[in-house]
Amino acid sequence: MGQTNATAWRGFVFLGFSGFGELQLLLFALFFSLYLVTLTSNVFIIVVIRLDSHLHTPMYLLLSFLSFSETCYTLGIIPKMLSSLVMGGQAISYEGCAAQMFFSASWACTNCFLLAVMGFDRYVAICAPLHYASRMDPPFCARLVGTSFLSGYLFGLGMTLVIFHLPFCGSHEIQHFFCDTPPVLSLACGDTGPSELGILILSLLVLLVSFSFITISYAYILAAILRIPSTEGRKKAFSTCASHLTVVIIHYGCASFMYLRPKASYSLERDQLIAVTYTVVTPLLNPIVYSLRNRAVQTALRSAFQGRLLGAG
Repeated sequence: MGQTNATAWRGFVFLGFSGFGELQLLLFALFFSLYLVTLTSNVFIIVVIRLDSHLHTPMYLLLSFLSFSETCYTLGIIPKMLSSLVMGGQAISYEGCAAQMFFSASWACTNCFLLAVMGFDRYVAICAPLHYASRMDPPFCARLVGTSFLSGYLFGLGMTLVIFHLPFCGSHEIQHFFCDTPPVLSLACGDTGPSELGILILSLLVLLVSFSFITISYAYILAAILRIPSTEGRKKAFSTCASHLTVVIIHYGCASFMYLRPKASYSLERDQLIAVTYTVVTPLLNPIVYSLRNRAVQTALRSAFQGRLLGAG
């Protein structure tokens, strides 16, 4: 008996929505609709920013990279989740689960770092507007984006290695709809304490470092806004940050609840609800928030719909 069930078969089965019975088809229709809207809206944001020369500024280019990252994040999770809803408990290989964890964790971490970079962009725009063009020049923006992606991949790799160096025993049924770190870690046997600590440390590094960077940026932004003499000027300055701040609150609120907790406090139903919000709803909210609160994006979207950008009669 040198090998246990999960490692002998080298795979897992998702049971995330198995308890919903006949409601699974309804959930499929709901999530599939949300996924189509998420995919379409994020891709549309990327295309519009790419084609509209008025949006070729650091703020909007960073938004396009965030939309790209969100799109990749959902592509690695939601199709498998939808398949599981239609066909019941879906199997995934050991290697496939590790790959899904790596890519989902990498893109999630990349999103955190991109949001921090976007906060820095708003800081420079408001606190040093005369130097904005020189400080946020294309080479510097490229380095910031490249660092965000590379850091995301490294942290994602670290989280995956921390989990998958462990042996798995007993059940191979994952009580979740994708290979997230807490439910997969719960299947590991032996002493999981060091791995739990490792995941907590990595999560803290990603969330606290990026969120601290955002907090410092907004502390300077708030101080600069309060020094603006006119109410209209303060309102205009704050409006340029409102979209980003809204996305930050949603993103970090869900991520902190999911990953900055001890294993003993996990709850299947509650965690699935938060995970659905984080994986399905949040990527949908990003383009909606930015398009609803940003006049430049609204103008570009209207132009696209009218065929000025996309050549649609």
